[in-house]
Amino acid sequence: MALPNQQTVDYPSFKLVIVGDGGTGKTTFVKRHLTGEFEKKYEPTIGVEVHPLDFFTNCGKIRFYCWDTAGQEKFGGLRDGYYIHGQCAIIMFDVTARLTYKNVPTWHRDLCRVCENIPIVLCGNKVDVKNRQVKAKQVTFHRKKNLQYYEISAKSNYNFEKPFLYLARKLAGDPNLHFVESPALAPPEVQIDLAAQQQHEAELLAAASQPLPDDDDESFE
Repeated sequence: MALPNQQTVDYPSFKLVIVGDGGTGKTTFVKRHLTGEFEKKYEPTIGVEVHPLDFFTNCGKIRFYCWDTAGQEKFGGLRDGYYIHGQCAIIMFDVTARLTYKNVPTWHRDLCRVCENIPIVLCGNKVDVKNRQVKAKQVTFHRKKNLQYYEISAKSNYNFEKPFLYLARKLAGDPNLHFVESPALAPPEVQIDLAAQQQHEAELLAAASQPLPDDDDESFE
């Protein structure tokens, strides 16, 4: 789904909607992909910027038209026009701000009301920041709703491609699809402590084998 004044392409393209609280890093994340930043189009009537992000796979080129909210999520939700014809989605929260994780179920409900049965990735952003407020083992929503979850750091490009690869595989119906070259990304603005992050991901893995808590909120009191 390009915007009316945006050229379409002759290879597979998909409308990707990105939702989550304001300030979680959605725009920063999309703008890491330099081509998408260069070719974006703004549509004031919907209040949206659409960034075409191209990826090169072993099955050929694929494009995600990333719909970015231009900030109006701060006014309590998004209009249906933002979601309509969405074919895949990313829900983003900020691991340094608990409230943004608490609001994930609301974003998920909004999204699924308009877009039924589309592949969705949950992303915990800003894992480069030291004082993490949402611990890896507290992130359980994706397990309840059968979503894919990735820890990312937009500013350091950490795991940038993983959400796109997961969505591409789901949309193509091919678990063996892979990227054959890296997209041009803006240089990292911060460095990530890889050892610490690997520890978080190990906790995430360990947590995945534990029974789900009855209620997410308990761990946040």
